[in-house]
Amino acid sequence: MSPNTPLTLPFSALTNEHVAVVGGKNASLGELYNRLTSQGVRVPDGFATTAAAYGRFLDANHLRAPLTELLARIDPETFAGLQQAGAEARALVQAAALPADVVQAVRTAYRQLCAGRPADVQVGVRSSATAEDLPTASFAGQHDSFLNVRGESAVLAAVQRCYVSLFNDRAIKYRLQQGFDHLRVALSAGVQLMVRSDLASAGVAFTIEPETGHEQLIYLTGSWGLGENVVQGAVNPDEFYLFKPALRQGGRALVRQRLGDKAQTMVYAPNEAGGGLQNTDTPAERRAAFVLSPAEAEQLGHWCLLIEEHYGMPMDVEWAKDGLTGELFIVQARPETIHHGHHALRLHEYRLTEKTPVLTAGKAVGSQIACGVARILTSPAEGHRLQPGDILVADSTSPDWNVVLKKASVIVTNRGGRTSHAAIVARELGVSAVVGTHDATEKIQDGQLITVSCAEGDEGRVYAGRLAWTETEIDLATVPRPSTKPMLILADPDRALTLARYPSQGVGLLRMEFIINNAIRIHPMALVDFARVTDAAERAEIERLTVRYASKPEYFVDQLSQAIAFVAACFYPRPVIVRLSDFKTNEYANLLGGRPFEPQEENPMLGFRGASRYYSPQYREGFRLECQALHRVHHDLGLTNVKAMIPFCRTVEEGRTVVALMQEFGLPRGADGLEVYVMAEIPSNVILAAEFAEVFDGFSIGSNDLTQLTLGLDRDSAIVSSLFDERNPAVKQLLAQVIRAAHASGRPIGLCGQAPSDYPDFARFLVEQGIDSISFTPDALLTGMRNMAEAEQALAAAKAPAVAVLA
Repeated sequence: MSPNTPLTLPFSALTNEHVAVVGGKNASLGELYNRLTSQGVRVPDGFATTAAAYGRFLDANHLRAPLTELLARIDPETFAGLQQAGAEARALVQAAALPADVVQAVRTAYRQLCAGRPADVQVGVRSSATAEDLPTASFAGQHDSFLNVRGESAVLAAVQRCYVSLFNDRAIKYRLQQGFDHLRVALSAGVQLMVRSDLASAGVAFTIEPETGHEQLIYLTGSWGLGENVVQGAVNPDEFYLFKPALRQGGRALVRQRLGDKAQTMVYAPNEAGGGLQNTDTPAERRAAFVLSPAEAEQLGHWCLLIEEHYGMPMDVEWAKDGLTGELFIVQARPETIHHGHHALRLHEYRLTEKTPVLTAGKAVGSQIACGVARILTSPAEGHRLQPGDILVADSTSPDWNVVLKKASVIVTNRGGRTSHAAIVARELGVSAVVGTHDATEKIQDGQLITVSCAEGDEGRVYAGRLAWTETEIDLATVPRPSTKPMLILADPDRALTLARYPSQGVGLLRMEFIINNAIRIHPMALVDFARVTDAAERAEIERLTVRYASKPEYFVDQLSQAIAFVAACFYPRPVIVRLSDFKTNEYANLLGGRPFEPQEENPMLGFRGASRYYSPQYREGFRLECQALHRVHHDLGLTNVKAMIPFCRTVEEGRTVVALMQEFGLPRGADGLEVYVMAEIPSNVILAAEFAEVFDGFSIGSNDLTQLTLGLDRDSAIVSSLFDERNPAVKQLLAQVIRAAHASGRPIGLCGQAPSDYPDFARFLVEQGIDSISFTPDALLTGMRNMAEAEQALAAAKAPAVAVLA
C-alpha cells in the first residue's frame, strides 16, 4: 500500500466509480451525496473507511495466514466445519488491534463530521464489502451494521465490529458459494450521520412495484421509529403508491395509501455512550395514524424518481424522517433486486383424474378445481364461521355478502344463474362458483370435505371427498391478439396490479358499487346527512371508519378516488371506464346508515337506480361525492385514461340532465379530455341510439340487462333462468342495431358480458357486426380472445375473393 493511499474518504469525494475502494453501499452513498443533493435530495453526510484501511488492519495484525488456514478447513460443498472455523476467525479479528494510522484517520474524519454540530453526534456505522478484482460483486445483506453510535471510541469499536462481521457464517458461506477468495474481499465501514427517525419514522421505497414490476408506480413503505423494523420485515408498515407521470408533472401523485398496524417502534435505548436500540409497543393513536402526510410521501416519491433516472435502473431506496427537524432524508439506494415482473405470466387449466358420485350440480363459473371444507351459511352475519380456504355454501348471495365472499375458496349456491350476484362476484374475485344447484344446502353437509369442479364444461359439479386433478400452465405469449379490442371487467382494485399484466386493452367496466360496498361500506348520504342515522351501532361504526378525516364526506371521496386511481395507474395509459354507482335500493339500504335514505320497492331492478337516482333530491349530494372523487382522479392526479360511464339511463333528456349535473359538480364532459359513456342496456338506448350519441361520447352494451329487458325475465330467477340467452334473435337484432347506430354517429361501442367467451358463435356475431371492443371477466379473457381471433379469421376468409382453379 502506498503511504499516500487514503484510509478514509468523505462522501463528498466518493462516486460510483469508487466501488473497489469503499464497496457498493458506500460508493452509492457518495454518488447520492455528490450528484443529487444539488437537485434537492437530502442525504446525510458521512465518510467511509477504505479497502486500504482494512488491508492495513490485516497486515498489522498478521491475520492473512491464520485466517486463510482457518477458512481452508471448511468443506466448500457440504460446509462442514463452518461454525467452528467462523467462530475462531471472528475471535481472531475481534482480538486484533486497529493500527494507529487507521485509528487516527477515523478519529480525524469523525471530528470533521462533528464540526459545527453538537459534540459526539450519533452516527450509523454500516458494512460495505468489495473485491478488487470483482468490483461489481454484490454482498448485500451479508454483513452487520450498527446504529446510534456516539463518540470516537464507540465509532472505532463499531468499525472493528464491521470487520468482524466479514467472517460471520452467512458471509463465509456466501463467498464459498460464489467462489470468492476470502482474503481478496475487503470491508469498508460507512459512517453516516444518524437521522433522528427514532422520534419520527423511516422505511423503504421501490421505484417499481416489487411484486409485478409495474414501472409506472413507486411503492413506499414506512413505520414509526428507526427503519430497521421495516427493512427486517418485523412490522406491518404503512404502504403508499405514487404515480410516476404525475410526479414528473409536479402534481398530486399519491394514488393509494394503506394503513399498517406498525405494532413496534424501534428507538434508542437509554445509554449514555450510545449504541443501544430497543423495540417498544407503538401507542394505539400512532398505530392508527399514517407515518407520512400525502405531501411527504410525494416528496419522497419525487426523490425516488430522480434517483431512478440518475441511475438509469429501478432502485431500492431507504428513507428516514428526522423527528427533531421534520426533514426527510434518503439514507441508502441500491439496484432493486426483488422484481419478479420479468417472468412471463402463466395461467392454469385443470382436469379431474378421478370421479365419485356427484352430490349436486349447477352452472359453472370459472374453470378451476378446488377442494375444501364446506361451510353452510344462512346469512352474512355467520361470516365468522367461514375460514380462509373454506367453500361457502348458501341459498343465494347479495352485495352485503361481499366481505364474506372474499374469504371463500369456492362459492356454491342454490339459486341464481350465470349472471347472478354470486357468479359475477366469483369471477371478479378470481374464484370458481357453482350456482343454481337448487339443493346444495340439502345435499352438502356442513363441515364436509368436498371437491368442486368447474373444469367440465358448462356444468359445475360438487363431489364428496378429496379428488385428484391435474393443472396445466398456459403461457400468455401464445394467446392470439385479435383486432377487436379485448378488455376487462374489474370490481376489486386489489387485483388491478395482477390483471394489468394480462393482454387486455384496458378496463371496459370498473364497477363503482363493488368499491363502495367493500372499501367504503357507508351509504354516501349517511355521510352527507349523518344526523338522520339513528341506529347507535351504525353511528359508532361510521364514526370509527371516518375518524381520521376532517369531514365525513371527505372519507367517501378519498376512499373512492384512491380505489379508482389505483386501477387507472395500474393500467395506464390504457383506458379505464368507470361506471358510476348502480346499486338497487335494497342494496343501498344494506350499506351502513343506508336504510333512512332508501325507499322500499317491489321491483328494485326496474326502480330507483342509475341515472334517475343521480339528479333526484334523495341522492343528489351523494352523486356530488362520486363526481368529486372522479375529478380528483382525472384532473388532480392526471389519470386522463379514466372515462366515466352512466348506467341505466332511460331517456335522452335524463342523459342531458346528468351530464349537466356532472359539470355543475366540477366534472365537465370534455375538460382535460374527459369522455362520458352511457350503458346501452335498455331497449330505449337502442331505439334512440343516434340521439343518445349526441349526449355521450361512447356506448357500452350491458348485455345482461338488455337481454332480460328484451325477453322480460328476471335473470336471478332459477325458474326461468334457462330462457336467459344473449343469442336470442330478438336480442341479437337489438345488438346489431345499436352497433350500426353508434358507428353511424361516430361513437365507439363495446360490450360487457360473459357470452362471447362461452359461445364462439356469439363472439363471431359481434365481430361480424363490427363491435369495437368486448369486455370479459378475468377468468374469461383468454377464451374470449381466442374466440374473437377465430371469428376474425373466419370473417376474413369469407371476404377473401375466390381464386379460380384452372384444370
